[in-house]
Amino acid sequence: MIRFATERDIDVIGQLIRGLAEYERLAHEVSWTPDQLKHNLFGPRPYAEVLLAEEDATHEVVGFALFFHNFSTFLGKPGIYLEDLFVRPAHRGKGWGKALLRELAKLAVQRGCGRLEWWVLDWNEPAIEFYKSLGARPMDEWTVFRVTGEALGMLASGTNEDDG
Repeated sequence: MIRFATERDIDVIGQLIRGLAEYERLAHEVSWTPDQLKHNLFGPRPYAEVLLAEEDATHEVVGFALFFHNFSTFLGKPGIYLEDLFVRPAHRGKGWGKALLRELAKLAVQRGCGRLEWWVLDWNEPAIEFYKSLGARPMDEWTVFRVTGEALGMLASGTNEDDG
């Protein structure tokens, strides 16, 4: 069963995020608090949505997809950006990842979106091959840029500008 997460699921969402971070060798970058997650996912202005994959018989949550809308100026339509997709190791190979992606694709179509997109780490060959098998294609001509932390603050305040 695939279902939307509710505020009651915040602990399991946190566990799944930490599981993904460990798998991606990025656990040291996880810095949120449960209150932050709760506020940003279920507060007055939710910034993202979460789908949970749940075993019918046991109601065990075995995976998740965290996503939000973006917008394509070229298409003039919204899109869905998949921030995180994770299935617990013991439940991989059973179709849960495909079921989550299929549900996201259905949502994209229902919501009039022009595309569904995500990033994948270069070294994650099993995921890359899985995504390709579903018809996804890599966007090799694009480079991702990010500004965070101190650099974000400096950019916002204008203190990083070169007056030269």
